[in-house]
Amino acid sequence: MTMREGQSRSGAGRRAILALALGAATAWPVMAEARPRILTPMSAHAVLQRDRPIIVEGTADAGERVKVTLGGNSADATADRQGRWRATLPAMAAGGAALTLTATGQDGATDAMDDLLIGDVWLCSGQSNMEYPTKQALNGEMLVKGAADDRIRLLDIAHHVGLSPEEALEKRPVWAAAAPASVADFSAACYLMVKDLAAKSRVPMGAIDSSWGGTKIIPWIPGVDARKLPGLAADVDLLALYARDHAAGLRAFGGRWGEWWRKASGTRAGQEPWNAPDRLNWTPVPKFGPWEEWGVPALADYNGLVWFRQSFDLAQAPTGDGVVELAGIDEMDTVWVNGVVVGATFGWGDWRRYTVPRAALRKGRNEIVVGLGDGYGPGGMFGPADQIRFTPAGGAPIPLGTGWRYSVYKRDDQSYPRSPWESHAGIGTLYNGMIAPLGPIGLKGVAWYQGESDVGRADYGDRLALLMAGWRRQFGDANLPFLIVQLANYGAPPVRIEDSGWAALRETQRLAVLRDPHSALAATVDIGVRNDIHPADKNELAKRLVFAQTHLEAGDRAKASGPMIASATRGHGEVVLRFTGVQGALHAWSAVAPIGFELCDATACRYANATVNGSEVRLADARPGDVRVRYAWADAPVVNLYDEAPHPVVPFEAAITDQ
Repeated sequence: MTMREGQSRSGAGRRAILALALGAATAWPVMAEARPRILTPMSAHAVLQRDRPIIVEGTADAGERVKVTLGGNSADATADRQGRWRATLPAMAAGGAALTLTATGQDGATDAMDDLLIGDVWLCSGQSNMEYPTKQALNGEMLVKGAADDRIRLLDIAHHVGLSPEEALEKRPVWAAAAPASVADFSAACYLMVKDLAAKSRVPMGAIDSSWGGTKIIPWIPGVDARKLPGLAADVDLLALYARDHAAGLRAFGGRWGEWWRKASGTRAGQEPWNAPDRLNWTPVPKFGPWEEWGVPALADYNGLVWFRQSFDLAQAPTGDGVVELAGIDEMDTVWVNGVVVGATFGWGDWRRYTVPRAALRKGRNEIVVGLGDGYGPGGMFGPADQIRFTPAGGAPIPLGTGWRYSVYKRDDQSYPRSPWESHAGIGTLYNGMIAPLGPIGLKGVAWYQGESDVGRADYGDRLALLMAGWRRQFGDANLPFLIVQLANYGAPPVRIEDSGWAALRETQRLAVLRDPHSALAATVDIGVRNDIHPADKNELAKRLVFAQTHLEAGDRAKASGPMIASATRGHGEVVLRFTGVQGALHAWSAVAPIGFELCDATACRYANATVNGSEVRLADARPGDVRVRYAWADAPVVNLYDEAPHPVVPFEAAITDQ
């Protein structure tokens, strides 16, 4: 599922995608500068992780010696041939007066940042429910108005797509103390979590929000790790090719489109829409904007692929590369000019602007074909018409705002190729641009809230494990804690038993946490909203994240995730469920018995009557053929079984074993 979740940072996203389309460099250059420069994500007002060596990286002239100081500590470093240096300062305890970090070169030139605190630093990441701003949260106005704490510092990472792991952020980061202005648009889940942690630990807190709405997990996984997943090695290689040579990468991607179309349509090479557009039936585009609003019944709620076509004339032979501008498009486009693929982008209304190589152009008639795919909500070319044009080298823009035609492919067919460099489903692109540039900074832990866009993916747990491993490697901490937010309830409550993609993904999250000794789960199956994928109650979510971290840090991992299924054993006409992590005892709220349990044989499931006693639940009417039990197995289950924390029992599926 793709959701339009990134609107709060749509400008940043548009700039990132535009940079890719133009082939602009996305990494900070590491050329020699007149003075040493600190490149790690530090700036004035930052928080540095306590009780861990403090690693500082930067640039200087090749071979230059640099002295780095922080408080009473110092370390020396020498810039390598590329002008990069790294210094490691001793670990420091939390608290104390604000400090100044300096890097001084041989000639006395200095880069410095002041007002640094030593405390705990949390990285928060994921999609829109992590990005969700404090001002929109439950009681958001009050939360923002009361935000004033100089010992909580916030850093918001801008949306940015990287084609390979980048060594520094595009711009020096701007940390800010918690105040109404800095908190209002900052991640509610992240801010409220560190706010509660600061109250408990009484040490300074740094919170880094690096999230992007609507993204799948795969863009956040380092490419070297994503390569281990079945079928993704070719995508990793294609992304690397595109990073080295945009034109070669586009040609290879165009080859994928050709293979897909020939197989899907049963046609031969040379008969693809971009090579032989007249083979399709074309209809004039009635207006720019979502095709759902054209008044065409077949497109009223259409998701899938629509072809668009336009042409323009060149009076003279081209003298150089041209530029085609298609204005806003939703959501995925691949563009050919005279059969040559010139660009491919994902984005919800983001601007499309592609370079057209001279070799693809010709004197006289030139043909543009756009394969435009949409998977959710409105889709189409949004215009405005006066911004759609082709500009030849050295010539005036040629308007293209009228005369477009379209041809519908197949409803709900979204099997068309997607590029590995896109923002929301590319391979490692957001890790490259928004995580890798954080460098080797010390972290207390990571809070991860993502999964809505991956509902239906059976290997999500494997992907989550690779993400955790890759990030731990970068931050130099094999035991770095991860707090995983399990998907909230969303949609209409069930009236019958049926399969649920949301429940299946919750289960992959639960199993991934069980396999990882340094992670914990925050269940949210009871705090969602049936008609809003963005539940506003980030307050309760923050409390559960803090609960999980508190128990992880205390070495009591068994309690960190709340009530979790431990075993399901067959008794005499019943199945006995035992739970770990129960605070006090389990209780059924607002009923004499807990609901939402299912007993399943090899072919079907049925609701089961349940009774609760302490940390056990007994399911009556068990049959010899029952092989598994499920709990809260629906997109939006109604749950009423809690411990005394109170936390809901974590949804699960478990095999039934004999005693």
